[in-house]
Amino acid sequence: MSESVLIIGGGVCGIQAALDLADKGMHVYMVEKLPSIGGRMALLDKVFPTNDCSICILAPKMITCFNHPNVDVLTNAEVEGLSGKAGDFKVKVLKHARHVDETKCTGCDACTQACVLAGRIPDEWNQNFGTRGAAYIPFMQAVPRVAIIDEERCLLLAKGKCKSKCVEACQRGAIDFKQKDEVVTLDAGAIIVATGLDMYDPTPVTEYGYGRFENVIHSMEYERLINASGPTGGHLKRRSDGERPKRIAYIQCVGARDVRSGHPYCCSVCCMYATKDSMLAYMHHDDTENIIFYTDLRAFGRGFDEYIRRGAAEYGITYVRARPGEITEDPETKNLYVWYDDTEGGGVKSMEVDMVVLSTAFVPPPGINALGEKLGVKMNEYDFFKAQDDLLAPMDTNVPGIYIAGACTRPMDVTDAVTQGGGAADRAAQAIGDYAGKASAKAGSRKGS
Repeated sequence: MSESVLIIGGGVCGIQAALDLADKGMHVYMVEKLPSIGGRMALLDKVFPTNDCSICILAPKMITCFNHPNVDVLTNAEVEGLSGKAGDFKVKVLKHARHVDETKCTGCDACTQACVLAGRIPDEWNQNFGTRGAAYIPFMQAVPRVAIIDEERCLLLAKGKCKSKCVEACQRGAIDFKQKDEVVTLDAGAIIVATGLDMYDPTPVTEYGYGRFENVIHSMEYERLINASGPTGGHLKRRSDGERPKRIAYIQCVGARDVRSGHPYCCSVCCMYATKDSMLAYMHHDDTENIIFYTDLRAFGRGFDEYIRRGAAEYGITYVRARPGEITEDPETKNLYVWYDDTEGGGVKSMEVDMVVLSTAFVPPPGINALGEKLGVKMNEYDFFKAQDDLLAPMDTNVPGIYIAGACTRPMDVTDAVTQGGGAADRAAQAIGDYAGKASAKAGSRKGS
């Protein structure tokens, strides 16, 4: 049997599980499909209800996890197959070529600046507001801080046409265009799935004009614009003219609680992060008006209700109970008109704003069903991983030895994800202890006979 634990996903939930297990003296493999660990929390500016700096909390955990002697982190990798049983899993992992030698790269940025495509490729990390090159480091606090070459965009790898200035710029000789994908097999006694979540693309909600109106953005785009490490250095600007928005509307439940989108469930934390986003705008400029259009205020966590009250009392947030039916645009000013049914005062009204932020649904990440098939783990009706029992066994699955944690099970906030990560770590450690005890007893029985 193996006493190692495999964790799939390197977000804050997976990191917490890895640290808890590693501190118990257990060996951990962490498989992350992106070039850096950190997950979606690394995208955020602040976390509610304390408004603490998100990366200030996360970065030390990322570094500790990566450098822990009991943790092996495989980035730019994904699980390809699984065999065996609890206590003795064989996990096939495909490690995609980074085309940069991780043992040599110092993260100096020389190759990223020398790349002939530098500043010409939309930066997906910054929600395509910023740009990058074919050689890039995902973000400033990336762990590992190692460059990666985009195979699809690199002129040499894709077309064989490049002078390879990145190779000339790298004094360490870390660029390796001959590097190939590699398949490794890992032994694990237990597996924890912590693949996180994705955000709903609001383009199909045509009445709100996302993709048509420049000043309609979604909440994750807002997070990058308001973040000091983002493409605008933390200065909130309208896409149409670069001006600061002075009146911002936040629309809740976009793609959630909506049978048309296929996501009829409540995402549980959108009211909270819209309040946080409103606070951040006010913190930057206290003359900013923030209006939140909500269906129901869901403030169920510790300190959440107080946070909503603070938003109204100290930050001047206006909460309007209405679900807007349409957004129109002034073609000259690019200002937006939010049309809504006033459920309290009565009648259809409109409000002119400079920017609209759509609070979109939390949805399962791409590829989660394929991963579920590889692991043999059942999914629920919304394509999240299904727990054996939501109350009595929320981190157990139908496969013994495989546990689930965090937002791959349902929408949740950072605190709940961290809590579940710790719980899954305890379940995995307990299971491996049980397997070891049974194996020892069986060996003793054979020896006695």
